[in-house]
Amino acid sequence: MTPEAFRKLALRLADAEERSHMGHPDFRVAGRIFATLGYPGAGWAMVKLRPEDQVAFVQLKPEAFVPVKGKWGEQGCTNIVLRHAPMSAVRAALHAAHEHQAVGAPRARRVRRARGRAT
Repeated sequence: MTPEAFRKLALRLADAEERSHMGHPDFRVAGRIFATLGYPGAGWAMVKLRPEDQVAFVQLKPEAFVPVKGKWGEQGCTNIVLRHAPMSAVRAALHAAHEHQAVGAPRARRVRRARGRAT
C-alpha cells in the first residue's frame, strides 16, 4: 500500500474531503477527521476506529495495524504501517473509521449547540 493509494481509497468514501492538520493530510467526513496520512511519519497512516474494531484489525494484521500510544489509542486511534498493509484490510479500516465518524457527527453537533445555548 502506498500513501497515494491510501489517499485514493479515503477520498472514494461518501462526502470525504482532504484537509491538512498539524502538517500532514487528514481526511474528514461531516467536518470530523476519520483518517490521517503521514503520521507519525512517512509510510504511516492513522484511522479512528471504534475500540472493538481496533482489536479486530490488530488481530487480523498485527504487522500493519498498531494502536496509537496513550489515550488516543485506547479510544480506537490506530496507526497503519502502509508497506505491510494489504489494500483490502486498509479499505475495510477506512470504511469502518468513516462510518464511525459520520454516524457520530450529528450527535456531536447537537451537543456543542446545546452547550452554547446553556451558557
